[in-house]
Amino acid sequence: MAKIVVTGAAGFIGSNIVDYWIEKGHEVLSVDDLSSGNINNINSKSLFFQGDICSKKTSKKILEFSPDVICHQAAQISVPYSVTHPYIDAKINILGTIRMLECASKLKAKFLFASTGGAIYGEIKDIANEDTEPSATSPYALSKLTSENYIKLMSQKFGFKYVILRYSNVYGPRQVPHGEAGVVSIFLENLINKRKSTINTFPEDNEGMVRDYVFVKDVAIANDRALELDKCGTFNISTGIPTKTKRIFSLIVDALKRYGIEVSESISVPNYADARPGDLRRSLLDSNRAKEILKWEPTVNLKEGIELTVKWFLERRGQVRT
Repeated sequence: MAKIVVTGAAGFIGSNIVDYWIEKGHEVLSVDDLSSGNINNINSKSLFFQGDICSKKTSKKILEFSPDVICHQAAQISVPYSVTHPYIDAKINILGTIRMLECASKLKAKFLFASTGGAIYGEIKDIANEDTEPSATSPYALSKLTSENYIKLMSQKFGFKYVILRYSNVYGPRQVPHGEAGVVSIFLENLINKRKSTINTFPEDNEGMVRDYVFVKDVAIANDRALELDKCGTFNISTGIPTKTKRIFSLIVDALKRYGIEVSESISVPNYADARPGDLRRSLLDSNRAKEILKWEPTVNLKEGIELTVKWFLERRGQVRT
């Protein structure tokens, strides 16, 4: 079994990864500053250290733990926020990553990195694979791309292995209403609390933007496959299935009704607003390389994933009806 550090371990994706590895018997140090993560997401069978990834104290704790692997999930994840606060975005996403890379360099620990295929490729006419030229159109995308380059450079210089996973739009239990796939939890929160929802659109298409949604449990499994890989690589983690925002909204409305939640006509019809700075019209990723080399492919389809996510949201509120 491996000793693993997971940063962002109280967050949506990080906590699901920790749970998966704890279940497999690995020893995990969960690191999170709890600025956006939830302490209740921390797996009680993992060790927990509350600290900022940019802090020397956090680096010291990681070096004392002496992991075989550092799985770096902590990040500033909101594209709109990165546009209005580029300095904070760069500090967390670039400097924080460099801190973790310094630890990996000293320990010769394998480095797993959560990047973003959902933003790093920019506007996609068809579908992007790992050889598609990146086109960062937001500070968030640029910070992730810059971090990828630091990883490759420091791996070459210090001799540790890395795997970069470019996630498409991740959704599922524990998601917060921020980041690239935050619409799922935003719509859920609005509908459950009887509030109107808003779909951001470009003028040519009022059904919203095209995204590639992947369920969080499948992302956890992708990280596990990356853990087992004995070489460096960059992989898209996605379904390759295009879905518009309005389709997501409709699936959530339908799922809530199946669980006996009343959705009035007034809130079942969304409002529409212009696209925000940094928004992309289309983002769709090809994950064939992950299928071939990592032996990974998505197992949860969108309808099933939305059902599981809605069920989790309702159970958390004691609203599941049998």
